[in-house]
Amino acid sequence: MSFGFIPMNSRRRALWLFSSVTALASMAVLTALTARSDEPASDSVGTIDGAAVAVTGPMRVEVVGGFPRTVLRSGSDVLIKSGTARLDLTGGGSISICGPAHFSVLKAGNLVTVALDSGTIHLAIEQGPAVTIYTPLLQIQPIAIGGGPQDALVGFDATGAMCVRAYRGAVRLEQQLTGQNIVVPQSADVLLVNGQLDGLRAGGERCSCDPQLTKYSRPPRLELVPPTQTSEDANSRPLGSGDVISPLPLDKPAEKEAPVYQFFIPPLIYNANAEVQPEVDTSKIVVVRRVRVRPTLIFQGRVEGELPVSSAPVSAAPTSPAPARPAPAKPIKPAAQANNATSMVDRVVHFVRKLWSRGVGELSR
Repeated sequence: MSFGFIPMNSRRRALWLFSSVTALASMAVLTALTARSDEPASDSVGTIDGAAVAVTGPMRVEVVGGFPRTVLRSGSDVLIKSGTARLDLTGGGSISICGPAHFSVLKAGNLVTVALDSGTIHLAIEQGPAVTIYTPLLQIQPIAIGGGPQDALVGFDATGAMCVRAYRGAVRLEQQLTGQNIVVPQSADVLLVNGQLDGLRAGGERCSCDPQLTKYSRPPRLELVPPTQTSEDANSRPLGSGDVISPLPLDKPAEKEAPVYQFFIPPLIYNANAEVQPEVDTSKIVVVRRVRVRPTLIFQGRVEGELPVSSAPVSAAPTSPAPARPAPAKPIKPAAQANNATSMVDRVVHFVRKLWSRGVGELSR
């Protein structure tokens, strides 16, 4: 097929674009392969769960059933600050840890190594990887009897002595410095002081770590149920009916009638260049007292019915009838009294005039 009709510049641009896309695709594939090689699936030891667990070193977090789970990888260092934890191995089986404890894990193929520094661990493996426990002085390896399960406990008590207990199967103990080894039979419990096999003695159940107490339980999922009914309908339903009852409304606290004081203070001023900052002018501070005036009480209404008449007290001793009083004289009217007084004066004046006129007549004679 000939591309002679396509210009040379266009063919060069097309080849450059094709080579760029090919290079980018190759780089993406190499990056994906490198990321997978950095975190192989065979490197996972198991998932650990606990209330106070701190993990350092290689690890990853997976979401299982909506909950995060911590996955230990080869080389992880685990610190159980308090309480218990549970390690579910990838190949099967579980390891219960009772804290405070400190250990690290390594994995190579189907072999899992646990380097125990402190604390107590309880192994329960039916079909799973081969687990070997290392302490500073001993190498401990559970042994299955007839292909049966392996169930053993290894830990340190408060004094630092190491406890080894074989529940199902046997346990091999080997001294790392001398190579001396012994086998603890099934159902045996031994105690080692300073990691010496010569001073082996009965343990007396000084160490314990119950696997049932370390079993993982998912945290409860909280669901918010919005109220679909009013408070009156919710209160009418009996308790224990299975329905969500909304809480009763809270009563508002009664308002206090005490006076409220409010202070108005002028803003403070800070001058970085001044050596002495200006003081607050107290004359500009205003205090406001807020009170609630009670309304005047006015009663409106009417009184119905007649008032009871108070009767005079009746004396016990008999009383004589009071004498009849004469009827009072009718008062004289003021006009009649005035007429009588005028006529009396006129008579006196007329009498005096008569006497005066007679005396004057006799003298003239």
